[in-house]
Amino acid sequence: MPLDETNNESYRYLRSVGNTWKFNLEDVHPKMLERLYKRFDTFDLDTDGKMNMDEIMYWPDRMRQLVNATDEQVEKMRAAVHTFFFHKGVDPVNGLKREDWVEANRVFAEAERERERRGEPSLIALLSNAYYDVLDDDGDGTVDVEELKTMMKAFDVPQEAAYTFFQKADTDKTGKLERPELVHLFRKFWMEPYDPQWDGVYAYKY
Repeated sequence: MPLDETNNESYRYLRSVGNTWKFNLEDVHPKMLERLYKRFDTFDLDTDGKMNMDEIMYWPDRMRQLVNATDEQVEKMRAAVHTFFFHKGVDPVNGLKREDWVEANRVFAEAERERERRGEPSLIALLSNAYYDVLDDDGDGTVDVEELKTMMKAFDVPQEAAYTFFQKADTDKTGKLERPELVHLFRKFWMEPYDPQWDGVYAYKY
């Protein structure tokens, strides 16, 4: 069954505000395809070709094991992860098939651009900020390289990627990551059209 406003939350949102965007696989760069499919396979824990919400919730639970987070922080993170991936196309009952993953990402990206145009809250920021609150272990309002390593470990990304990620994200070169810098890099790497300048963000692991 093709993705549309009847079975995908981002399409539903776009159509509700009069946005008629359509997916075209030819618009997606081969390297972006490779990046997205590799990420899907990380999420698909039982390798059945479908991502479901139970598999998604493994990641915030794993984060809890790695940091000294409060119950409130963990629940906020779980809620943000659920909301984010629901809009990314992971149906709570039926999950999301691998063959629909790329389209689900692209329509989510268009929905994020639409929210930005309309001055509405970003779901990338929602997820990023929930993780940020947990990562900021010393409570100074910023994230350093050591704290970033925890996020890499939590997502099964090699920890050396923390250094390349940090270098790209720290745009004001303060040696600390602020919330907008993290959101900006997530958006550029996963949501915007392919740009080779971001290839090394995860130490060329994605």
